Amino acid sequence: MKPLPVALLMLLAVPPIQAQDSVRIRAQYPSPMVERTRAHGRIAPATYDGIRDSIVGVLPRVVDVYLPNRHNDRRDLLMFLNFHTAAYVTHHAAESSGVDLIGVTINLGGGSSAYGAPFTDSTVFLRLLKSVDSVLRGRGVGARWNRVALAGFSAGYGAVRRILSQPENRARIDAALLLDGIHASYIPERTPIAEGGRIDSTNVEAFLSFARETMRPDSKKRFMITHSEVFPGTFVSTTEATDWLIEQLGLRRTPVLRWGPLGMQQTSEVRTGNFAILGFAGNSGIDHGDHLHAVGYFVKELVGWK
Repeated sequence: MKPLPVALLMLLAVPPIQAQDSVRIRAQYPSPMVERTRAHGRIAPATYDGIRDSIVGVLPRVVDVYLPNRHNDRRDLLMFLNFHTAAYVTHHAAESSGVDLIGVTINLGGGSSAYGAPFTDSTVFLRLLKSVDSVLRGRGVGARWNRVALAGFSAGYGAVRRILSQPENRARIDAALLLDGIHASYIPERTPIAEGGRIDSTNVEAFLSFARETMRPDSKKRFMITHSEVFPGTFVSTTEATDWLIEQLGLRRTPVLRWGPLGMQQTSEVRTGNFAILGFAGNSGIDHGDHLHAVGYFVKELVGWK
């Protein structure tokens, strides 16, 4: 069997995952599986007729900001912060999802710690929001946002977790979307649950707390998690992490069989209040990548379901 392409391995790579950002976990075992049955549609890079600018100095890498021209005078936009993705994917979501949003792309490299560490200082998030405002004013447009949504694909969950763990920043978040990115350490290290290990819950407490908030009858906040069946082996998979959440919340998965976006095949779901977990088939790198390219579909569902 031929090894996975380097680019695919980089896409799949989430480590180093760290327990409480201090205990280093060894590299995962990349999935050797190859999937050729489903379509696995991909968004092609494209240039859109909108305002594109950048933010420098707030985070370790340049932040991309995109505003569709049709929103130049809108004052009720969703600020959509999309972690660990390509800018053109966020641009596509801004143009084609049907959601009125400002697309902000934050790509800080591999590993959840690359995303969590910059937000250890809780003031960084507010500076990022203010920087987006400065970009809009500098472009002379009247566009403004009144809602904030976080999206984290794969390792990008590290930023979402850190921001949600800070009360002053969590209060500003209206919605969160995890795209095949919710992980934790095993206790003992590298010991899967099937071999007697357990999940280090400190890695997922912020998500549990936010899920409970969105499940309240009076809550207007929303939280959606999508996951594949990829099993890294050396740290908790997205399936295991969502199983843990479901157990803690006293919920149950409902088996389903339906087509999702870009040829994805949904196999399970949990929905209660404004909280949802959607499970999809696939344990290969290309299945993992499906969640990245389907962000426009998922953000529309996130903000649109009743």
